[in-house]
This record gives sequence, C-alpha cells and structure tokens, in this order.
Amino acid sequence: MNSQRIFVAGSKGMVGSAIIRKLEQDQTCEIITASKQELNLTDQASVNAFFKKNRVDQIYLAAAKVGGIGANLQYPADFIYQNLMIQSNVINAAHCNDVQKLLFLGSSCIYPKFSQQPIDETELLTGHLEPTNEPYAIAKIAGIKMCESYNRQYERDYRSVMPTNLYGIHDNFHPKNSHVIPALIRRIHEAKLANLKDVEIWGTGKPLREFLYVDDMAEACVHIQNLELSTYQHHINPMLSHINIGTNDEVSILQLANVIKDVVGYSGQLIFDSTQPDGTLRKLLNSQKINKLGWQPQIGLKQGLKITYDWFLENENQLRQI
Repeated sequence: MNSQRIFVAGSKGMVGSAIIRKLEQDQTCEIITASKQELNLTDQASVNAFFKKNRVDQIYLAAAKVGGIGANLQYPADFIYQNLMIQSNVINAAHCNDVQKLLFLGSSCIYPKFSQQPIDETELLTGHLEPTNEPYAIAKIAGIKMCESYNRQYERDYRSVMPTNLYGIHDNFHPKNSHVIPALIRRIHEAKLANLKDVEIWGTGKPLREFLYVDDMAEACVHIQNLELSTYQHHINPMLSHINIGTNDEVSILQLANVIKDVVGYSGQLIFDSTQPDGTLRKLLNSQKINKLGWQPQIGLKQGLKITYDWFLENENQLRQI
C-alpha cells in the first residue's frame, strides 16, 4: 500500500507541530510541510501551484492568524482577512487537485456569546458573537461552511473540529498578542525574576474557561481524520459537520492564575484590573460527541502547565526576542 502523503498547513505553529508529532508515530505517513517563506497561504496562485506540484492525500488545515483579546481588538482586519484567505485558498485548491480528505481546525469562539452551557454543536449561528473576537470567529464559521458546502456539492470528505482554548509547547508567548495561558506564564515568570510584589492581570478573574493541552488536541484531530466515513457520518449531520473538542472541565481565570503562580514558584500577589475586558464569561464545550467516537483527553491542567513552563524555560532566551 502506498504511504499517505499528508500536508500539515501551519506546521510551525503550536497545533501544527503537535499534529506532526502525532503523525510521526505512524510510519506509513509521508508528512509534507511548507514554511511561510516557502508558501504564502494567503496567495491563491501560490497555493494552487503548490498543490499542482505536490501530490497530497490528506490535509490538516491548522494554519491561522491567532491571538488573545488584545490582538483581536487591535488587528480585526488582519484577523478576518488572513484567516478567510488561508482557508479559502487551501480548501478550494484541495478540491481542484482532487484531495478527498481534509480536516479544518476552528475555535470555540465561533459560538454565540450567550450560548446555552455546555455549548452543543447545534448552538452555531443561533445568536450574537462575542464582540472582542467577532472578525476571527466569522472567518472560522466561514471555514466550517466551506467544508460543508464542498461535501454537499462535490461529495468531499472535509471535516471540521472546534477545539476549546489550547495551550502547550510552541505556544505564542508574545507579551501583548498571546492567549491567556502563555501571557500569564511569561508575566508571572518575569515578575518572579524581578522580585515584583504583585502582577497585574486583565479583567476580574471571574470568567470560566476550559483548557486543553495541545498534544491531546493533536490526538483528537488524527482520531477524527482516521474514522471510517460511515462511522463519522453516523454521528454527524451533513448540515452541521463540526465536532467540539474539549475536556468537559472549566476553571476561573483567578484559579488558573493561581495554578500558574504555583507552577512558576512566584510568591507575590495577583492584582486584577477590572477596567479591562473579560470577554465571554463562560464557554464550556459539550464534547460528548467526540467522547462517544472514542477519544478522551489524557493530560490534566497542572501537568500540562508544568510541561509548558519547562519548555518556556528551555526556550526563554529565544522567546525574549519577541
């Protein structure tokens, strides 16, 4: 049997690199990657030329422009434009070059701000989005609908997964544009080094969040991609083709910050700035569907944070440059 040639878009990112680590365990896979310098995914002609040149059997579409509340507020045009272009170019080029299998990675922010909790897949497009990340969310919703549309019109096997908040090694630790976990790790670590008496954190600390370690996410992605089509279709409505991926557990930002404080070994105080936005107060995913399909997370929050902090320490000198 010929090996499966699998293209991982976004291979240098946190999620893409985790998917590659998982795929490398299967010796029948031939993994194809392309850096941003080698392939600009926002350029349609370049993407089409890449797929014409490289025979591909499967795609993991993990490439995206991502960031925390601050980045979403500052760069809304970048978030909607770049994500729409990346996914539109890759999904359409996949179809035009007869790639039958594709897995699109979305985000839990696709759901309405006031969704019923825990959030079922059927909540999509039932209400207003959280304003702070609406452009990014709209782009991701478009990606889901693109996969559904190509499946319906061309009988493709394009699947979508919606992860909860992800974290782990190779995360973005930028001091202003990162998500909450890497931002807190960096801020609390630097406060420890500087012997600061306190650390200021955006918001009230009250919002509840669900966090999934990235290697668990990669395991889920490969699991969903490899399911027999008949098994997948038995659990999926063709008009609602995405699957939630979460832990079914949640923690407040205050609790999270205290766990990180413990992992880092910081003895100062946490000060919450309530004049800054909290974002959605709660967004716990209902992950029963993927659980019924045979996947469960394996890495708990404190264990995952310890792995992530150890990686941060090993790469601290490089990360200081961003």
